[in-house]
Amino acid sequence: MTVLARFVIAHRRWVLLAWLLLAVAGAYAAPKATSALSYDFGLPGQDGYQANQQIVRQFGSGGDNAPVLLVVTSRPVPLTPASAAPIVTAAEAATPGSRTVSFADTSTLLSPDKHTGVVAVYPRPVQGSDAYAKALPALKAVARDVSRPGGPTVVVTGEDALASGGGGGSNVLVETLFGGIGALVVLVLVFGSFLAVMPLVVAAVSILTTFLILWGLTGVTDVSFIVQYLLSLIGLGVAIDYALLIVTRWREEKGHGADNAQAVERALTTAGRSVLFSGVTVAVSLAALIALPVPFLRSVGFTGLLIPVISVIAALTLLPALLLTVGPRLSWPHRRTSNPESRLWRAVGGWVVRHRWVATAGSVLVLLALASPLLSLRLGSPSNDSLASTGGPAGAAITQVERSGIGSGLTQPVEILTTDPTRVLTAVRDVPGVAGSVAPTAWTEHGMSVVDVWTTADASSSAGSTATDAVRRAAEGTGARVGGIPAQDADFISAVYGNAWWIALIIVAVTFLLLARALRSIVLPVKALVLNVVSVAAAYGITILIWQHGVGTHLLFDQNASGAITVWIPIAVFAFLFGLSMDYEVFLLSRIREEHDAGHSTDDATRHGVARTGRLVTSAALILFLAFIALSRVPSTDVKILATALALGIIIDATIVRGILAPALVAALGDANWWTPGRRRAQTPPQADPVAQP
Repeated sequence: MTVLARFVIAHRRWVLLAWLLLAVAGAYAAPKATSALSYDFGLPGQDGYQANQQIVRQFGSGGDNAPVLLVVTSRPVPLTPASAAPIVTAAEAATPGSRTVSFADTSTLLSPDKHTGVVAVYPRPVQGSDAYAKALPALKAVARDVSRPGGPTVVVTGEDALASGGGGGSNVLVETLFGGIGALVVLVLVFGSFLAVMPLVVAAVSILTTFLILWGLTGVTDVSFIVQYLLSLIGLGVAIDYALLIVTRWREEKGHGADNAQAVERALTTAGRSVLFSGVTVAVSLAALIALPVPFLRSVGFTGLLIPVISVIAALTLLPALLLTVGPRLSWPHRRTSNPESRLWRAVGGWVVRHRWVATAGSVLVLLALASPLLSLRLGSPSNDSLASTGGPAGAAITQVERSGIGSGLTQPVEILTTDPTRVLTAVRDVPGVAGSVAPTAWTEHGMSVVDVWTTADASSSAGSTATDAVRRAAEGTGARVGGIPAQDADFISAVYGNAWWIALIIVAVTFLLLARALRSIVLPVKALVLNVVSVAAAYGITILIWQHGVGTHLLFDQNASGAITVWIPIAVFAFLFGLSMDYEVFLLSRIREEHDAGHSTDDATRHGVARTGRLVTSAALILFLAFIALSRVPSTDVKILATALALGIIIDATIVRGILAPALVAALGDANWWTPGRRRAQTPPQADPVAQP
């Protein structure tokens, strides 16, 4: 780090010029990168995905594309099969090549009271963020045209119609600006000067540079659209955190009498080392996603790897060059002392050390209580009720279908590909939980037929999931291939979580080695890993409480609970949160290690470590929390769930874990913290810590 610091000091103008060119190129590349992102959630090699692909190839629609439902209502005159004819004709004309089935084909699409019927349409999907971008407006126009006063009324609903009814598309720039404004407020409170702008500049350049690399990545592989939000908002928080750490140490060294160049060098050789180790830890956690057999998660892993790497490089090169060039001038007005020690956090640290066992027991009980809902975790897609709660005619129509008795699972039917539809219909007809099944003659081509089966309960619910699994077993028993969204979700769970244990093992092992090197201890890394697991479990627990069980969902997000946690979110949350939380662990424990190496007892080192990092960790966590709040404004329910888990994880980690439990355990373990193989007792080494901190 000393060599790097002296290089940047000697070549500051070239460093600034290089980053300026990268930022300009990134600004040009960002819109091109986002337009090249993929919306494919494919699972190559999995039976459900392969069946869905064959259905789409042979019939042009369906598979993992949900049907659009035209809900027909007639009161007081009951509906008849003939009532469906003009609606089906108009729908097929508006969506050429689509597959349709109506209550004229099967009585199971007509309510028992004959006042509600459904016409299900499988339009041909198009590439892009909205598979039915052309079909939905066309079918809504059909619904308006065929509805008439005194006669049947038609409303368009279904999974895609419900999702589009929740609001327009999100703008990444708007969400990033929202997060950036929140970060600026926090930075102004921390620095009390124009230095608050500097971490934002570093973050902006880091994000643009990462978009430049992302653009190149889209040329060689598919990259999921989800990464644009992660890159912008997590990149914002991570880059600001690293810059905040180094600028805080720079101010501290300036306060001790160092000139500007000396302060920059000392900041990089101390706080800079923490940033390097923290960034590598985050990168390792996210890179583990690359090993999963799911292309879209691999792309999240690639991009997640880029975020901390580019942020670290910018913090260690661009930021020092800026401090050397304009740092002293931006220190005005100097409304904050350069001493990083906080009286509040010194009091907290003192209390925790004095009451270490009470603090440990209390924190553990709270975290276990928060994690307890994890025992009821259920993976799946957002429920109809959750999507319908965003309001609008589509929401009211799906509620009407559920109440009519036609079957809530109609939004996600099981699609079965077979050469013998009669045999399949017989096999699935009496499966418990099945509301209806149909195999129109028009759904047969070249000897292959599609049979649709839907459940009484929402396919995302526990009862619906049980029923779709039973349907799949019954259909596969006839030699048929089973697709549809429920089958692909089940295959995703098997493919990802069947391999999750060794992915987690890789993350834990590499993180342990990094921390052991950084902290020169065996006990501290083990403690850090255990606390990280407990912290992530607590974040999972509250997220499940909010989104699966509906505690506060309407108050916080103005919609109903999803009823399940989206299948890909837990593994993504683990990778992101495990790495991000470890940042704060490194900041705290490294400072405690530094104080101990300076000659303080473990208790005194813990007090000083908490006092000197408490405000910094709280500010950094608040910035990331605001970034995740901005992420939760994205209309997608999946992204909202992800943002909830990440925001909760960061706050829990920075308060209960790093503020109370971690220092309490350090104080409780005493000299055992500093044990390493080959050492009989704790020693105070004469040299400074190789990973000194904020």
